[in-house]
Amino acid sequence: MDGIELALLASRAQAVCEEMGVVLRRSAFSPNIKDRLDFSCALFDAEGALFAQAAHIPVHLGSMAFAMRDLVVAERWQPGDVLVVNDPFLGGTHLPDVTVVVPVFLAGVRIGFAVTRAHHADIGADTPGSMPLSRRLEEEGVVIPPLLLERDGRVTRAAASILARLAGDELPAETAHWSEAPRLADFAAQVSAARAGARALAGLAAETGAAAFGDAVVALGDYAERLARATLAAIPDGSWRAEDLLDGDGFGHDDLRIAVRVDVHGETATVDFAGTAPQVEGNLNCPLSVAAAAVFYVLRCLMPPETPASGGAFRPVSLRAPEGCLLNARRPAAVAAGNVETSMRVVDVLLRALAPALPERIPAAAQGTMNNVAMGSRGMRSWDYYETLAGGLGAHASGPGIDAVHAHMTNTLNTPVESLEAHYPLRVERYAVRRGSGGAGRHRGGDGVIRSYRFLEDATVTLLGERRTHAPWGLAGGEDGSPGAAFLDGEALPGKCRLDVRAGSLLDLHTPGGGGWGTPSGNDDEGRG
Repeated sequence: MDGIELALLASRAQAVCEEMGVVLRRSAFSPNIKDRLDFSCALFDAEGALFAQAAHIPVHLGSMAFAMRDLVVAERWQPGDVLVVNDPFLGGTHLPDVTVVVPVFLAGVRIGFAVTRAHHADIGADTPGSMPLSRRLEEEGVVIPPLLLERDGRVTRAAASILARLAGDELPAETAHWSEAPRLADFAAQVSAARAGARALAGLAAETGAAAFGDAVVALGDYAERLARATLAAIPDGSWRAEDLLDGDGFGHDDLRIAVRVDVHGETATVDFAGTAPQVEGNLNCPLSVAAAAVFYVLRCLMPPETPASGGAFRPVSLRAPEGCLLNARRPAAVAAGNVETSMRVVDVLLRALAPALPERIPAAAQGTMNNVAMGSRGMRSWDYYETLAGGLGAHASGPGIDAVHAHMTNTLNTPVESLEAHYPLRVERYAVRRGSGGAGRHRGGDGVIRSYRFLEDATVTLLGERRTHAPWGLAGGEDGSPGAAFLDGEALPGKCRLDVRAGSLLDLHTPGGGGWGTPSGNDDEGRG
């Protein structure tokens, strides 16, 4: 295939992923999916290698790219199959992220897979929002191993019991389809989106035939690998090291080290996390797939914009993390915050390591947290809500950071105030840019946000946040961004906690600003994001 044909294939495959996203967003029920866009869609080849994705959530997509091959080889696929999984140690990230996989066949030949992953605010945990301050995986909700949800259009017996647990008393009569249960509406939306992607992919492959399409996908991966090798070749050879600290796991284990050494030799790189803290009692642990997602994300940011979203781009990169450490935890470690918080710190430490090698390209630290807030009630009116909050991006050699955005491993939106107040017994009394929270420098870091929730009913709240004690760092003489903070009725809260709040209480969340870049001068407010 020539360059034009490769570019057309990459664009058309990406369009299929974007179409899947539209179907999922428009058919989902929860604000977490339809408003915050906490979902991702991708296409994989017949062996489980990534070859297309939409611009969705980096931690979803990178972890799927790392783990999909193992899912593929473990199943005997047939047309009409639908597989579901959320087990973090078997291809997932954390329990709320549910993955749906649909195989794609053309004339009886398997040509690939259409995959959706979405965050479910209720995945069966006792704590509302299903992001608890947990010690074991089982406390975080229902664990779904890789299993067939449907075969030949019929729900399997293994899946039926799990669906019943998630649906509760809303499960319809046995004669009805499982998708009619209101609490399973988002599952149904994921299946619909994956099937839409499968149909579109089959139509794309039918234009050339299965064999020629398979050859084209291989060529696309090889092209991505060439671009990746050229990117690595532009990084000076050497061993680039850095470390950073997580605040703590909420159970007294503080200042948790993440260490990295990036060995660059010609067109290849090895990323080694030896020296990282052992897995902990709390839920900052993560499976290796989540660490891989952060590594892939950082290196992909250095590649040319035209690099295809193919697993071929990651072939020149080797990843090592000691088994039993924070980034390669053993079952049954709790992992709810590893996906959202630890992954962000992996990005920070990798950028810090590469900054001396690429001083004009690497930014200062962004907010370094997703500021997770989960809330709800198990009373007469049961409800579950979850969101992450924006913060500041780090400044860089070319300009200031950006204010009030979701950074790095998250790529979601905020929940619109109108949607939040329409669905839940909450009132947002303040939502503003946290002026002055970005670090000073020749270029200032981006500012965080302030978001204040008034509770109209009694509720349970869980906060899982980072960068409360270790601020986002500046670069090249730039100052650190302001750490985050949280308050309940004016009283300061720890970064990780569970609270029972009364109607009328006010929760204030202040998110971190990004680090500044360059030594501050008399005019350190040069441009704002």
